[in-house]
Amino acid sequence: MKEKIAVSKILFFFLIALLTSFVTIQSLFASPYVQQNSNQVTISGTVVDADTGDPLAGVNIVVEGTMVGVATNAQGQFSLNVGSEPPITLIASIIGYTTQEIVIDEQNVSGLEIELSEETILGNDVVVSASRVEQSILEAPVSIEKMDIISVNQTASPTYYQALKNLKGVDMTTSSINFQIINARGFNSTGNTRMVQLTDGMDTQAPALNFPIGNLNGPSVLDVESVEFIPGASSALYGPNAFNGILLVNSKNPYRYPGLSVNVKTSVNHLNSRPSVGEPDGAQPMYDFAARYAKVINDRFAFKVNFSYSQAQDWVGINYSDKNASLAPSGVSNNPAYDGVHLYGDDGSFNLGLLGLPSENRTAIAQQISSQTGVPASITEQYVGALPAQPVTRTGYREEFLVDHDANNMKFGGSVHYRFTDNLEGSYTANYGAGTSVYSGAQRYSLKDFYIHQHKLQFEGDNFMIRGYGTFENSGDSYIADFVGFSINDEYRSTNQWFGTYGGAFAGGLMQLAAEAQGGNPTFNPATVNAILNNPEAVNGLHQNARNTADIGRIQPGTDAFQAAYDNAISDVVPNGARFDDQSRFLHAEGLYNFKNEISFVDLQVGLSFRQYQLRSNGTIFDDENGGVDINEYGGFMQASKSLLEDRLRLTGSIRYDKNENFDGQFNPRISSVIKVAENQNLRASYQTGFRNPTTQGQYIDLNVLTARLLGGLPYLAEKYRVTESAFTLESVERFTDAILQAETPQDQAAAAGQLRPYQEFDPVKPEQIQSFEIGYKGLLGNKLLLDAAYYYNIYDDFIAQFRVRQINSDFNQDGMIQPNEILNPSPETLPLLLNGNALNTFQLYTNVAETVKSQGAVFGFEYSLPSNFKLSANYNWNKLITDQDEGFIFDFNTPEHKVNLSLGNRRLTDQLGFNVTFRWQEEFDWTSSFANGTVPSVSTLDAQFTYRVPSIKSMVKVGGSNITNNRHFLNYGGPNLGAIYYVSLTFDQFLN
Repeated sequence: MKEKIAVSKILFFFLIALLTSFVTIQSLFASPYVQQNSNQVTISGTVVDADTGDPLAGVNIVVEGTMVGVATNAQGQFSLNVGSEPPITLIASIIGYTTQEIVIDEQNVSGLEIELSEETILGNDVVVSASRVEQSILEAPVSIEKMDIISVNQTASPTYYQALKNLKGVDMTTSSINFQIINARGFNSTGNTRMVQLTDGMDTQAPALNFPIGNLNGPSVLDVESVEFIPGASSALYGPNAFNGILLVNSKNPYRYPGLSVNVKTSVNHLNSRPSVGEPDGAQPMYDFAARYAKVINDRFAFKVNFSYSQAQDWVGINYSDKNASLAPSGVSNNPAYDGVHLYGDDGSFNLGLLGLPSENRTAIAQQISSQTGVPASITEQYVGALPAQPVTRTGYREEFLVDHDANNMKFGGSVHYRFTDNLEGSYTANYGAGTSVYSGAQRYSLKDFYIHQHKLQFEGDNFMIRGYGTFENSGDSYIADFVGFSINDEYRSTNQWFGTYGGAFAGGLMQLAAEAQGGNPTFNPATVNAILNNPEAVNGLHQNARNTADIGRIQPGTDAFQAAYDNAISDVVPNGARFDDQSRFLHAEGLYNFKNEISFVDLQVGLSFRQYQLRSNGTIFDDENGGVDINEYGGFMQASKSLLEDRLRLTGSIRYDKNENFDGQFNPRISSVIKVAENQNLRASYQTGFRNPTTQGQYIDLNVLTARLLGGLPYLAEKYRVTESAFTLESVERFTDAILQAETPQDQAAAAGQLRPYQEFDPVKPEQIQSFEIGYKGLLGNKLLLDAAYYYNIYDDFIAQFRVRQINSDFNQDGMIQPNEILNPSPETLPLLLNGNALNTFQLYTNVAETVKSQGAVFGFEYSLPSNFKLSANYNWNKLITDQDEGFIFDFNTPEHKVNLSLGNRRLTDQLGFNVTFRWQEEFDWTSSFANGTVPSVSTLDAQFTYRVPSIKSMVKVGGSNITNNRHFLNYGGPNLGAIYYVSLTFDQFLN
C-alpha cells in the first residue's frame, strides 16, 4: 500500500497556501477599506412596489462588480457605503419582481426611490452551476433545472428536498422518511455514487459512504435560496463522481437575507396502517421546527444562525416476498430456504445435503436419532446420508422488531462573514446534522444517533474564490439489522446447532415415514426413500416438522429475553456485534479564478483542488483497523468561452485533469455551443466526458454481510482472501445448485458439475468513463410559454459493477464453531460444499465490465403562464438502457423508462391565498441490487397545498399533503412502504413579501 501523506502536513500546507493567497488577493484586488473612505459613495433610499407603492422588505441592493450589498429593512429602506468613485451601478432584485439597474453618478445620494414591478415573464432565472459563472438559464449550454425561493416555498411536498422528484430528469429513492437519494439518467441506487451534491460549495457526501445522505445535513427550508440541478456528466468542471449529475443547494447569505424567520409544522402519517404486517397501529404524529436569524452590522460584518428539528414514526419495510423463491423444491408450498426481503436473521442458507456427507457430523446426527428412536445407528446414518441437497435458512424476524423507526433529525449551524474590502469577503461556516434514520444498502442499516459536521473557511471576490472545508462523521450507534436478527437467533441456538437439529429432525421424520410405508420396518430402502422425497406433500411436512423442532425455544419479540438479546447484539461492533465504529472524514481545498479583469477577448477561468479521504471505521466497514487509510486526490480545470457572430453563437470548451493515488490520472474535456436562433430561442449541443473513481467502499471495503463478504476492488484484498483459488462464479453455482436439486440419479448429480464456471483471474477495479452527447432546445414563446427539450446518448467504458464468486472451503464442523477457511481443491467430494453460501466462502467484489455500456433518453417540459397568475407546467422523462446486462454483474440501471409530472398552481390566487397541485406518474420497472431484486410497480401520486398569507403578523399558513390519496407504494425494491402525509405549517418571516 502506498505511503500516505500525514494529516498534519496537509493541514499545514493548506493553511500556508490559504494565508498566502489571502495576502496576495488583498494586494492585487483592493486596498484596505480605511484608505477608501475619502472616495466612498454613500447611498440611501427606499424600494417600493411599482403598482401599489407599498415598501418592499428584503430586496437585495448590490453594487455591480463588487461584493457590496444590503437588503432593505421592514420599511423597504436601505443604506450602503461603497469604497469607490462614481459612477457605479446598483442592482435591485428580489424573487418575483423584475430586476432593476440604477446608475449612480453622484458621491452622496439620499432619498432614492426604486420601483420594482412584479415578474410576469418566464425564463429569467440566473444560474451559476452550468458554467460556474452567472448566466441566464435560457443560455445555459447544458440541461439545467432550478428551484428558486418561490418554488421552494410553494411546493406541496413535505420538504423542498422531496420536491426535487418533480424536476425534469430526476429519479428518487426512499430508504426512510428523512432519507431520500436523487439520481439522473439511469443507474439509480439507494446510495448514489454517480451524483455530487454541494451545499454552499461543500460536498455533502458521508466519507465512509461516498455519496450524499440526502438532506440529513443540509439547510432547512428557511435558509434555502435556490437549488440547481444538472443531469448528466459534469466532471469537466466539478471533478470525480459528477458523473450522472450534480445538485447545488445555495443557502441564504446573511447580507442579503437578514432578519428572523420561524417555521412550525405538524403532520400525520401511517393513516389506514396495517399493524398485522408490521406497520404502526394507527396514524402517527410528525413534528418539524426550524428557526433562522441573520443580522448585518456596519455593512462589513454579518452572521446567521440556524436550527431545525424533525421527528416522525418512520415508514416500515413490509415486503415479505421470498428472495430465494428459485430454491424451493418443486410443488412444496413453504420454501425451506425462504428469505423475506424485510425479514432479518434468515440470511444465509445452508444445504442439508452437506450433513449427509461422510463426516463426524453425519455420525453425530445419526447417533442422536438412534438414541431417540432406538433404531441402530447403522440404519439412521443411511437416512442422514439421504438428506436432499436442499438449501435451508433460519427463521427471520420482521423489520418492525429490529430497526429503530423513531426517525429524527437535528441540524444547527451558521456562518460569520466579514468584508475586508469592497472586493474581498471572508466567511466561516459550520453545519451539524444528527439523528436516526434507515438506509438500504447491501443490507438494511439502522442509522441510529449518527452525526456529521462540516467546517468551511472561504474567501471570495468578484472574480475569484478560495475555500477549504472538512467533513467529519460519526456512526454513533448505527447497526446492521440483519446482524441483529442473526445474533438473536444465535442467542438461543447457534447456527450450526440449529441446522444440525433441523437435519436430524428431517432425517428422523424421513425414517418414520419410510417405516410406516414398510409396515413398521425402519430398514433403509432407497426405493421407499426416493418415493417419499418425490412426494411434495410429504417433503413439505418433513421440512415444517424440522423447522418447528429446530425453533423450539426461539426467542419471541416483545419478551424480556428478546430485548436482552437485542441489547446484546448492538452492544459490540462488527464482527463481534452489529454496530459500526466509524469516524471517517475528508478534507477539501479548492480555488477558482476568473480572468475577466485581465482578458477581454475570451472568458477564461481556472480552478485547482485537493482532497484527502481519511477512512477510520476501525475495521467495521473497511480494511482499516491498523491506524486507518488515507486516500489523496488532486485536480484542476481550465474553461474558455467566446461569443461569435454578433452574440448569436457561444462556444465553450473546458479540460480537467484529476489524479487519485490508487489509479491513473484522468483527462476530461467538454465542448458545448449555444445558438441563438431568435430572441429567447436557443439551441444547444454538447459533448461531455466524465469519470468516477471507485468509491471508498469500492476500493477498501471488507465487510461481512452474512450472505457474502463485500470486498473492494484493489488487488491486495483479492490476494488477502485468495478469491481466485477453487472459486466459481456465483451464477454458475446457482445453475449447479438447480441441477443438483433436480437430479434423480448419481449420473445426473455428476453431470451438474458441468454448469460450473471457474473464476481464476481478478481484474483490479479502475475508474469508469463516460462520453455524453446532448442536444437541446430552450425557448420562450410570447413571454408566456417556456419550452425545454433535450436528448442524450451516453457511452460508458470500464463500467464499475459488482460480481460474486463462491469458493470451495471447509467452514462447517460438528462443534458449532466456524473455523478459518481451508481452501480445498475441486473434486466430486468437495463440490457439494459450494451449495452452502455465507461470508466465509462467498465474495462480492468490485470490478469493471469489459463491454461498453450504452444508454439514451430524452426530456421534454413546459411552463405556461395562464391569465390571473395561474401557472401550468409539465414534463415527460424517457430513459433506456441499450446494452443488455452481462450475467454476473450488478448494473443497477433501476430507472423507469417513462415518467410524467404535472403541476398547476397560483401563488397569488388572491392577495392572501395561493395553491399548488402536483401529479406524478412513473411506470413499472425492474430493480436490481445486492440487497434485493424485484419489480417496482407503477406509481401515481397527487400532492396539494394551500397557503394563506397573514401580512399583519408577517406569517403564512400552509395546509397540504403528499400522496393525498394514500396510494401505498415503494420507490425502490427493498425500500419501505410509503403512504400519505398530511400537514399544516405556520411560517413567520420578518421580511414576508
